[in-house]
Amino acid sequence: MSNYSDLIILFLVGSVGGFLNVNAGGGSSLTLPALIFLGLDSTVANGTNRIGVLIQNVFAVTSFRKQNFHEFGLSFKLSLYTLPGAVIGALVSTRISDAWFQNILGVIMIGIVLTMLLPKMNKPFSEEDFHNNPHRWLIYPAMFGIGFYGGFIQVGVGFIFMTSLYHILRISLVYVNMHKVFIIFIYTIPSLIVFALTGHVKWGYGLVLAVGMALGAWFGAIASVKGGEKFIRYVLMVSILIIALKLLGAF
Repeated sequence: MSNYSDLIILFLVGSVGGFLNVNAGGGSSLTLPALIFLGLDSTVANGTNRIGVLIQNVFAVTSFRKQNFHEFGLSFKLSLYTLPGAVIGALVSTRISDAWFQNILGVIMIGIVLTMLLPKMNKPFSEEDFHNNPHRWLIYPAMFGIGFYGGFIQVGVGFIFMTSLYHILRISLVYVNMHKVFIIFIYTIPSLIVFALTGHVKWGYGLVLAVGMALGAWFGAIASVKGGEKFIRYVLMVSILIIALKLLGAF
């Protein structure tokens, strides 16, 4: 396979992955295997993928802002709780294999689909709502744990974010996506630094992947706002089921 073919594959896969990541999650279940298919070992692929994730979320945050969907103060506050976990998770990922948890992750993904069938909330969310929520303390340990998982492997972290924000904070999926992309952008910075310093990043592949993911993320944010809760719910459930079946070895 020529180098040009490699780059085209990465761009196309990145575009689809970026769109999925913004609207639901699971884009890394496409981009990581693509990087491995092109010859990278799993740890280097894991690190290289973070370049695309970082740039993708810059574009997603910008796109949400242009559509007047943002709450940067609360998003930043929530993101701070993910940082310690993200650094620890990235350090662990550079030292051990991630194959052992794939079957468990598949079962978790199916469980998330079932939770998304529960009664939904359609209201926006503000920092005042956050402080008035008696269960808000649960979001802090959840953010630390999600940060660890995201730093460790990233695949499926969007689903876990959506479940946590959706059920703990009781907000609509459009606003969940708005906060999610900002939080992932923040914690990806230190995790990418860890992978880069340990020599687990292939920058050329990562930058091409990032261009595709940025494009997909930009249009994904537009689709999220215009399509609303119903659109995101369908994308989310279909994406999770496909990834769960793949993790469980169905195809």
